[in-house]
Amino acid sequence: MIRLRPEAPSLRLGMALVCSLVVVTACSGPSAQAIPTPSGAVAPSALPILPIPPTAPASARAAATAAATARPSEKPAAHTTSTTPPAVSGPRTILGGCQVFPTSNPWNENVANLPVSPMSATYIAAIDATKQFLHPDFGSNPTYGIPYTVVPASQKFVPITFNAYGDESNPGPYPVPLNAPVESGSDRHVLVLDSGNCHLYEMYDAQQVGSGWVCASGAVFNLSSNALRPDGWTSADAAGLPILPGLALYNEVAAGVINHALRFTVAETQNGFIHPATHFASSSSNPDLPPMGLRLRLEASFSLAGFTGEALVILKALKTYGMIVADNGSSWYISGATDPRWNDNNLDELKSVPGSAFQVVETGPILH
Repeated sequence: MIRLRPEAPSLRLGMALVCSLVVVTACSGPSAQAIPTPSGAVAPSALPILPIPPTAPASARAAATAAATARPSEKPAAHTTSTTPPAVSGPRTILGGCQVFPTSNPWNENVANLPVSPMSATYIAAIDATKQFLHPDFGSNPTYGIPYTVVPASQKFVPITFNAYGDESNPGPYPVPLNAPVESGSDRHVLVLDSGNCHLYEMYDAQQVGSGWVCASGAVFNLSSNALRPDGWTSADAAGLPILPGLALYNEVAAGVINHALRFTVAETQNGFIHPATHFASSSSNPDLPPMGLRLRLEASFSLAGFTGEALVILKALKTYGMIVADNGSSWYISGATDPRWNDNNLDELKSVPGSAFQVVETGPILH
């Protein structure tokens, strides 16, 4: 699948704000487990992972947004911020000894009881305009999906050079192995979790050059914090979100449960975003198009009879935690980590789930 980036660099460069949080650098690349990890780097194949854009839960998120990121000229859409349901006790994804964001983080938020957005049918119709069924953008093919790598505290930091969105990126160096896997395709994401300080480093359009890496943008996320990137800043993803927290991981699916939301793409978006997203990648002011950061969930009434294995686990997660619009690309494509153990025949069951089975939930106002 081709993941579209902003139509013009100015859309991403012109919105830079001073950032007080750590951002993740994203670059594409093969899945973490598929590559050898030098200098003691640990392959993530045996570790589960969770989505993570640093953000506060629904109600706290709106307050933090207004206090820390809203611009004087902004006039948020007339959307009502919903109340976050009580945190659900239970296991959380641990990767490299690090919990992927606090339990109160939006990526880990149970949205099963959040109110449906009055724009739900309109947004679903817009997404359905090009494709109408769910599609797993990952599988057993080692070049399919987004890879990631877990490295130890001893991992050497290397220089990072930005060739496009440096003013919206967290400066290097980053602890990225020179042989870190790069996502196949045009996005060339590289995701590295430093287990020494529980920071996530992500890069977009990355290439290993000399003693370091060159990429279009990079972000660093503190996995123990709910802090968001500055409004207007991108990340390794168009929406300014972390990528790793939104991936379906084989180990967590094999264990029978995904405790976080998933990342997905849509063909067209509007020039607006909803926290925890902080960036848009469109010049369209069409209010009927979904904004970055829009949260969808699979309707509770959708029957899961007949679904099995990995597909069943993923669909249960979509009912409880939902999925978040993170980038422009093929509509209804959900993301997963590269892993040869995926059962493609089972994942194909997801392709029978129609977009009409989803609904948009209220998580906050649209910012422009």
